[in-house]
Amino acid sequence: MKKVLKIVLFTILTPIVLVALYLGFAWGLSRITVSAEPSENNNIPMYILTNGVHTDLVVPVRNSQIDWSKSILFENTIGKDTTAQWIAFGWGDKGFYLETPTWADLKASTAIKAATGLSTAAIHATYYRSLREGNDCIRTSIDSAKYARLIAYIQQSFKRDSSGHIMHIITNANYGRTDAFYEAKGSYSLFHTCNTWANNGLKACGQRACLWTPFDKGIFYQYRK
Repeated sequence: MKKVLKIVLFTILTPIVLVALYLGFAWGLSRITVSAEPSENNNIPMYILTNGVHTDLVVPVRNSQIDWSKSILFENTIGKDTTAQWIAFGWGDKGFYLETPTWADLKASTAIKAATGLSTAAIHATYYRSLREGNDCIRTSIDSAKYARLIAYIQQSFKRDSSGHIMHIITNANYGRTDAFYEAKGSYSLFHTCNTWANNGLKACGQRACLWTPFDKGIFYQYRK
């Protein structure tokens, strides 16, 4: 009987302890700041945007360095609105993006694959005419040299076909009239989430970031403190 009780307690307590450790490390490491690199001419605006769970990095549709609309085509969106001034990039689990429009649609297989890194990834690109600063949207700025590094980071996250073109995912799972999905490199896991990707993007271009975070709250903590 004692042996059975030990097995039961071990079975119950082990996942609780693991979850507690995960959340503890997530909170602690997200509070450690990776400082921004010094810059004298941060003349390119950008935004950090969250929907409450998922972080996007938002940059101008076009400037002298790049015109994103030449590879992330307006025609891939439902609205095909060419007046947009901003484009948001988010990386994440392809199954969540395309098969889980609401939490009620979440399948156990999708969750298991996402948690363990067994699924594929996608990039969600959304065009905006304008953005407003608020609790879910932080405006910052970057210089041209660092923006070049961010451009490279985002571009290197896309999968490409044999001709080197970004691969549009044809789907009816769009969130609205201004977004589209694209094949991406890597795989989502508990340790490399959509927010980890965004945080790594900020580090790649010398901006303030967390040492590590799986959650959007860590990124926004660094910019709100």
